[in-house]
Amino acid sequence: MPLRISDLLVRPDLGLSVTYDVPPALLARRVEAAAVSDLPAPGKWLQGGELLMTIGLLLPADAAACRAYVRDVAAGGATCLALGLGQGLPYQEAPEPLVTAAREAGLPLLTVPDEVPFIAVTKAVFDARANEQREVLHRAFATQRRLTAAATGDGLRPMLAEWTAATGVGATVLDPLGRLLAAGDREAPAPPPEARDLIERVAARGLHGSAAGTAAGRRLEVQPLGARRLRGLLLLTGRPDAAARSVVPGLVSLLSLELERRHLRDEPERRRRSALLSELLADDQPSAERARDLLASAGLSAERVRAVVVETACGPGGAAWAGAGEGAAQEMAADLALAMPGGLVRVTDAGLVEAVVGEDLDIREVLGRFAVRCPAGIGPATGPETVRVSLRQAAGLLAVSRAGGRPAEVRQSEASRLLLDLGDRHTLHGYADTVLGPLDLADNGEELVATLAAWLESGGAWDATSRRLGVHRHTVRNRLDKAMDLTGRRLDDPDDRFDLWLATRIRGGGAPGTGAPGTPAPDAPGTPGTGGTSGHPIVPPHGTPRA
Repeated sequence: MPLRISDLLVRPDLGLSVTYDVPPALLARRVEAAAVSDLPAPGKWLQGGELLMTIGLLLPADAAACRAYVRDVAAGGATCLALGLGQGLPYQEAPEPLVTAAREAGLPLLTVPDEVPFIAVTKAVFDARANEQREVLHRAFATQRRLTAAATGDGLRPMLAEWTAATGVGATVLDPLGRLLAAGDREAPAPPPEARDLIERVAARGLHGSAAGTAAGRRLEVQPLGARRLRGLLLLTGRPDAAARSVVPGLVSLLSLELERRHLRDEPERRRRSALLSELLADDQPSAERARDLLASAGLSAERVRAVVVETACGPGGAAWAGAGEGAAQEMAADLALAMPGGLVRVTDAGLVEAVVGEDLDIREVLGRFAVRCPAGIGPATGPETVRVSLRQAAGLLAVSRAGGRPAEVRQSEASRLLLDLGDRHTLHGYADTVLGPLDLADNGEELVATLAAWLESGGAWDATSRRLGVHRHTVRNRLDKAMDLTGRRLDDPDDRFDLWLATRIRGGGAPGTGAPGTPAPDAPGTPGTGGTSGHPIVPPHGTPRA
């Protein structure tokens, strides 16, 4: 327990007493040290928290000078002032001007009796401080032993629970993207919004620093976790006392060890997922059912996925990955696998990192955290059975990313947007009416146009189109056969396919992401999701429909 003025007053061997009715709050002040000075202005020699003792040899007698003296002592940070009394000393009792000045300044004024030397008070203060520090060490060692014992258990939570029980400070472990991994309290609330900035700052710096702040009167502190690479983040909610503060480095070390152990333990699973990705990409034309089953076995159940390709030629600072070879690629692949829920990641023979992730994942955020300044291509969202197309397009964007210094992403065709924006509205709609007019005259014309638009947008994938429209694939085939009979077009003819695609895009308003009524807009014909990067249009190849 910290030493307070009230603790010294109750010690009979010191015989200290107060000179006026000091409020209890002032008597609860902490005493950090003891000092003796008879200087007329000792404030500048104080560090704060001292019990300042004086015999008043140069103490002024008038009230104004006493006020100035007391203000100087208080400004220096002294906890209290003690006046020595006795035979042969200037004072046998505290002078009234000094008592009044102390009361006005809110500075406790004590008296030391003649039979008690100042050295006895000094020793009492330092003995108490030594006991306090010894108690802090005992509590710190006890907490550290509890944490070490918990570390032999399974997972992060036992350590966090022991920490919270011993210190009263909340503790949460997050992954490098700020997602919850474990908490000391099973019902711990989500990190407050104010912690997000701290988490982002620490995560961006890797293992090179921590951050602290306050939110709603609570102290927040974020510490990085990991040995050589960032594996997670520790969020402390509350203000650790001296004993708890001394144990924080030990807690960080034990949590880092557990995360590194988890990283090694997950290696077989990473290898399995890498093999699943290789199996998926090895099949030139996998069925939609097989592709979805492969992804589902890895926990990726998204309707649409996208491919990502990353070079490890450079990294944080522009060259951290350079020359590191396969080891760097494997480390990056492991980081990306951790950050991509259900994602499949592998390292190619060329040292590239390839991944397949769900469409909803903010892949740019992941790359910005784990592949800083590394050339990266992001393919378009597509059905699982056509992810090879997305992967080829992502790989084709590496040169663009290398030149631009940031990830390059395939977007909806900017060339078609430019064409539709520049064209006369009436002329464009007249063109669309010419191509699709025969379908408009049919009894189920809207249905035929919607089916055609969905099929073109999926790159000619029958299963993907049937799922999107909620009908059997044979129904899709029948509708498209009828549409081709009515229009006199052929789906396997590149020119006919482009005319149909452009016409459905015009009907959909021309904006990327829109299409015929009730359907998404078709992308460029022939392959799913082809288009251009921002500022770098890609001309889509023409293809044939897949059976």
